[in-house]
Amino acid sequence: MSCRFQALGLAVVLLLAAMAPGRAQVAAIERSERYAAIVLDHQTGNILVSHHADALRHPASLTKAMTLYMLFEAIQAGRLALNSPIRMSAEAQSRPPSKLGLPVGTLFSVETAILALVTRSANDVAAAVGEHLAGSEEAFARQMTLRARQLGMTRTVFRNASGLPDPEQVTTARDMALLGRRLLQDFPQHYHYFSTTHFRHNQGLIRSHNGMLVDYPGTDGIKTGYIRASGYNILTSAERGGVRLVGAVFGGSNWRERNAQMASLFDEGFARQGVRGVPPAAAEMAAAAAAGRVLAARAVGGGLPPPVPPAVAARAARPPASAQATARPRTPPARAQAAARPARAAPARAQAARTPPARAQAARTQAARAQPSPAARRAPANAPRGTRATPPGTQRVAGTR
Repeated sequence: MSCRFQALGLAVVLLLAAMAPGRAQVAAIERSERYAAIVLDHQTGNILVSHHADALRHPASLTKAMTLYMLFEAIQAGRLALNSPIRMSAEAQSRPPSKLGLPVGTLFSVETAILALVTRSANDVAAAVGEHLAGSEEAFARQMTLRARQLGMTRTVFRNASGLPDPEQVTTARDMALLGRRLLQDFPQHYHYFSTTHFRHNQGLIRSHNGMLVDYPGTDGIKTGYIRASGYNILTSAERGGVRLVGAVFGGSNWRERNAQMASLFDEGFARQGVRGVPPAAAEMAAAAAAGRVLAARAVGGGLPPPVPPAVAARAARPPASAQATARPRTPPARAQAAARPARAAPARAQAARTPPARAQAARTQAARAQPSPAARRAPANAPRGTRATPPGTQRVAGTR
């Protein structure tokens, strides 16, 4: 009996030791002078958690969430399309990292800009977007500030499109959470870009800075940031059990500390909304799904990857066959048995006699189309049923949303 108690005690000690780093990180960030945080219910806007939510903080690369808001508005108004070209200027190219590193004069698509901002947090691309939309980055920052005021972000001032350090560029956790909520509400057709974990560009794979997409099941955006004056920040959203939360955290001393705090606050917010935690198996499935979200941008030139053919994108977006089977309604036993019986084929002559000439001709045409092509007949005998050959040069995209 004593051995069992000793084993149980050891297990508890090991569990507490494993939990200790996360608790220590949460405690450390809450003691920081740069700390601020908020969690909102997306549906109602009600505040579930708040710490220094109205204290002025520097937005860092969370600024790019506003840059993307302005870009989405231009698309929605018809001023731009996803394949519209943007030129990399010498001024934009001079921005320090993180950056995409395109040469001066390179044309890249609006969709490339979106993906570069949400994954690489590219400062050069942000500046180029600002120049394209307003003529200069300074003019664009003034437009950003004005639009932020119209959205209700009363304490936010923008001085550039990227979030690079500027003492006059400030915001609050409340304002940023409001921006995240408006991105969800105003651009549901574009919000999926924020869940991109990898981005294909010029034969390379660019990874997202947002580890919450994999580490915290239910997370599907939005943006991370860092500058020395504000620490590691995040603006993000997560959905569980039909409840969606939007949260912001400022002041982490590293990204792990920031993510641990955001996860802790989301747990608290979901608990207040009556949503229980996610089982470990579901968490693993969510992480695997997030790891597969890869996008490739539409090209306009400059050596960018080719556009993804619509048929390939449609097949990639289609749920697996197992999921489709699960989603089908259950067939009553009697109908299932009837469906399982082999159909009795009527004699061909009798069937033809009952079929009007026009229908018979259509039936023959359909049957001819159903015949396998010569290429299909030459397919290897061990090829899986239903497998279609990919045309030469087609780029496969896994998990395109």
